[in-house]
Amino acid sequence: MATSNVRFLIVKPENGGIWDLVRFLVQGDNQSRAKFLEYSDVLFEEEPELQRDGDDYSGGGGSEDDGNHRWVIFVSILVRKILKLFAKPMEWTGYFFEFFLNIFSHNGSFLGLLYNILHGKLVLPKRGTETFISSIGHVDGRTNLYKAEILTKEIDRPDFVLGMGHRALMDLCMMASKLAYENENVVRNVVNHHWKMHFVDFYNCWNDYEKESSTQVFILCDKPKDAKLILISFRGTEPFDADDWITDFDYSWYEIPKLGKVHMGFLEALGLGNRGNTSTFHEQLVKNGKSIDSENVDATIARSEQPRERTAYYTVRSKLKSLLKDNENANFVVTGHSLGGALAILFPSMLVMHEESAVMKRLSGVYTYGQPRIGNRQLGKFMEAHLEHPVPKYFRVVYSNDLVPRLPYDDKTFLYKHFGICLYYNSLYIEQKVHEEPNRNFFGLRFVLPVYLNAGWEFIRSFTLGYVYGSEYKESWESVLLRMVGLVFPGISAHSPVDYINSVRLGRERSIHMSSF
Repeated sequence: MATSNVRFLIVKPENGGIWDLVRFLVQGDNQSRAKFLEYSDVLFEEEPELQRDGDDYSGGGGSEDDGNHRWVIFVSILVRKILKLFAKPMEWTGYFFEFFLNIFSHNGSFLGLLYNILHGKLVLPKRGTETFISSIGHVDGRTNLYKAEILTKEIDRPDFVLGMGHRALMDLCMMASKLAYENENVVRNVVNHHWKMHFVDFYNCWNDYEKESSTQVFILCDKPKDAKLILISFRGTEPFDADDWITDFDYSWYEIPKLGKVHMGFLEALGLGNRGNTSTFHEQLVKNGKSIDSENVDATIARSEQPRERTAYYTVRSKLKSLLKDNENANFVVTGHSLGGALAILFPSMLVMHEESAVMKRLSGVYTYGQPRIGNRQLGKFMEAHLEHPVPKYFRVVYSNDLVPRLPYDDKTFLYKHFGICLYYNSLYIEQKVHEEPNRNFFGLRFVLPVYLNAGWEFIRSFTLGYVYGSEYKESWESVLLRMVGLVFPGISAHSPVDYINSVRLGRERSIHMSSF
């Protein structure tokens, strides 16, 4: 593939002001559009709608479609501008909020904190230690797996096979997805001492576009030697990280020949390019990935002590190959919540593209929770051909009105599409196997009232779950506070890991076969 023939679209909020954005929404002229949209010459030549003004912008869809398309871009750019404006306040709010959550927990509640201050026994939390818990960990404090002994016994059986929709495995994956938000020492402690498994490694990987190590991932095995299960868990969207939310609301894409259009921000999170120089995508996706010397590419990046050279895809691929070689009976699973879910399904997609057939033969499943869309229909068809035969291996779990799985928009402008088996849980934790979650773009007018009524129900329910299902389902005050936020922004509170863990453990009326606990 010649780099001159690449196709891409980059949405660039930073290139224009609010009035430029308003003019783009109202008029859709070339001048305002050029400020916010950058696209390849090939795309410009092949897509006449990019060359037209006003009502012809949709490429034949008429003025109504044109207005809808501009509205989608307008909302995306406006949200990203607001997030960028409040990036530092969000960062500092998160920093102090986590500190106060931990100082309370370290000193045994607010009264305990006052007592320790008065008696000179104040315990100060220290970031990076095994006792410093993230805000996500405070929202849902559950650590132990649900009836883990069942999964342990099954893994030890000589004929162990990870079947479709394995319920105990789903719980392990969701708990690992939540655990990925923690620091390395917390992850190691939970995996080794609570789950009685083997912690392998934790990586902070470089994102060249963001110019920081913003992609976290950890790996575990069921045991140190002769492992049968290897699990890879990518960290999701940090609640107070504006860059993570900006990535979720980004609509930029890069087209990979034969594979399809892929979300550019997720490729960058895996370390597979930088939109500042789009030729880097070709270099990372094609040149390095399919190089006959790819083993050396993996090893060089994985061993590098320079943070800017350690990228998620090559680092994890190198370690995975090593683990599979050392554990001949092992298969692997990939998981993640939110942004982590997007990376979890994109990782095997890149393995397929790079013709890593020996590795892919040992993939048991991909389980994602609250995952945003990662590409177009062509990408979905390509991956379904590799993940649905002989048995389905990709399961996408969606809870009720979670906003994130409805991003980026599935419409005629960007053509983002979900694929794989969707396990949808409503607010009663009733499971349905569906092709697409209801209200697929979230902002449909007919769903506004039901969404807010449902948020009210979830707030009331937060006070009753512990009485109905037992103490482990009692919600923390942090979770109740998030439910209150959900009364204003319902799609955000529904993204909480609390409901995803509850969905897996309490889900009923299953429409696909689930192995029993």
